[in-house]
Amino acid sequence: MSTHPGFHSLTTETDTSISVEGSLPSWLTGTLIRNGPGAFSFPEGSSVDHWFDGLAMLTRFTFEPVDGADDVIHYQNRFLRTDAYADAREGEFTGGFATGETTLRSRLAGFLTAPYDNTNIIIERVDNTFLALTESPRSVSVDPTTLETDGHIEYDGTEPTGQLRCAHFRRDPATGTLLTVDTSFGRTNEYHIYTLDSTDSQTHVGSVPTEKPAYMHSFGLTPRYVILTEFPLRLDPLQFLRPGRQDPFIEQFEWEPDRGTRIIIIDRTTGDIVAEPVVDPVFGFHHINAFERDGGRTVVFDLETVPDDTSIDSLYLDTLRNGELGTLAGRLERFVVDLGSIADDRYGNPTATVSQQMLYDDGTALPTASPAQWCQPHRYIYAMSMEQPVTEWAQAVMKFDTHTTHSIEYQQGADYFSEPIFVPNPTGNSRDDGVVLTLGLDADQDRSRLFVLSGDTLAERARITLPHAVPFDFHGRYFPNVHVA
Repeated sequence: MSTHPGFHSLTTETDTSISVEGSLPSWLTGTLIRNGPGAFSFPEGSSVDHWFDGLAMLTRFTFEPVDGADDVIHYQNRFLRTDAYADAREGEFTGGFATGETTLRSRLAGFLTAPYDNTNIIIERVDNTFLALTESPRSVSVDPTTLETDGHIEYDGTEPTGQLRCAHFRRDPATGTLLTVDTSFGRTNEYHIYTLDSTDSQTHVGSVPTEKPAYMHSFGLTPRYVILTEFPLRLDPLQFLRPGRQDPFIEQFEWEPDRGTRIIIIDRTTGDIVAEPVVDPVFGFHHINAFERDGGRTVVFDLETVPDDTSIDSLYLDTLRNGELGTLAGRLERFVVDLGSIADDRYGNPTATVSQQMLYDDGTALPTASPAQWCQPHRYIYAMSMEQPVTEWAQAVMKFDTHTTHSIEYQQGADYFSEPIFVPNPTGNSRDDGVVLTLGLDADQDRSRLFVLSGDTLAERARITLPHAVPFDFHGRYFPNVHVA
């Protein structure tokens, strides 16, 4: 059976300028950098088993206006030159998220000595350094203008850290503060929350003890609070003492629905746990956004959920390439946490209550919100539009209005689409004044295209056809002040 075009291995690297079909807005003058797996098998014979384990490859789209000329963009794709990349090129790829057989003890020992560096999830800016990230405390520094790999970054100060890290940092746009969460295993298992001041300076906010650490890919943030969703996909620390277990890393987490989902609200200033109610079991990868109401007495967060952890199994490459998905797509779900009675100068022990609202359950993946609305009440959510249940990859991108529950879609010019990124117009007056950037794959032409869509209507404004087909990637960030070197 032929390989699905979205899961092929790209073998070439390109650095070129490309003409634009259509017209770009004059204010779009920065760079979109996307991150994701670019290769799944290697000439030396090694390969990976799961979509999440493909070798990290960056794609860069720089919008550079040229006076008196048609619009052009500068495009580049480049693999990260990591230890994982070198091992794969030598036929010694040893596995990652769901590839390879190893004991948990061996995997965590590796995290302590030479943590996994196939940082294929997202790019984030920390002070003036651009980091490629994954769920390891070891990130990779990248030059955003050339995509060259500058080296590894690991915090080695005195603040507590862990062996796992949320792949998604959270930034408060009002203050610029960047936060992240680590998970540490030991006599006491804990989630550590801290702010990142630079790549070698971080400030501990607080820690949350847990009996069995949960798999946690992202978290929520408001002006006052950090929100952890402790899904019942949990890891038993007693496995440290069990030699010989050979499951891939993620398969050593177990689904325990009787535990429910624990929602932990932490004060960003004091590090205190404000509330920790438990709701029915659910699983998810991505917090979309969070905000407050009633002077901080109510916390609202939107989360893409699925009923359980079976979506992880559906993303093994054999399943994806054979078109045997057969799982549920994501749903946009809103959680409203009433923190109860809070004193003016301290928190008591309020009994928090949670109400849940299913915003949209027709099928989504990789939802995003405008970065101008992070930590504030947002109205619009952009996502890949999936069938429910999933029978094929996303064949459209969508915009969902949380006020009216109305949605619109774009599904032209490509067979499959990636995560949509909203870029706000810096002088815009409405929350959807901007553009949506999404990468589409044309299977017949064996080419990918970057689409620039109007943020309000999803009408196509421009498209850029790349010289090759980019394998399905994960996440992107738009950086307004990054230009070609």
